[in-house]
Amino acid sequence: MSEERETRLFMISPRSMLTPDQLSRMVHSYGESAIIKETCYGCLVEAPRETVLRILAKVREKYPNEVFSKVRAYPCSDPRRCRAQHGTRPGYAQLEEEWALLAHIQYALEKVGEGAKYVPPEEKKRIPVNDFKKICEVQ
Repeated sequence: MSEERETRLFMISPRSMLTPDQLSRMVHSYGESAIIKETCYGCLVEAPRETVLRILAKVREKYPNEVFSKVRAYPCSDPRRCRAQHGTRPGYAQLEEEWALLAHIQYALEKVGEGAKYVPPEEKKRIPVNDFKKICEVQ
């Protein structure tokens, strides 16, 4: 892939009511000249970098905490990765794990949007040895 083109994954959070079909159709409706491929977790968008970033901005405007993205190393339908052409799927387990975590990230972003603040946990204090012995000896 050249510096001029970029392929980006758009992943829908498991907590979202948005479907991959809806996301793909929405991206198509923007009228940008991009390759859009629906996937089980969202869609792939391939175009010149500026176009991909414009599409990303529009998607984030509509679904700020539900759709996440990252750059993909291979272009759409690359024979080394495309299952239709019997390509391999290394890295899919990592992608699946990241997808599962998106629900937690979405929840946290929603809470921050509501004004929640981070409160660090209290520092744990060590128990004196003699107190620990008493705890262990009690039956």
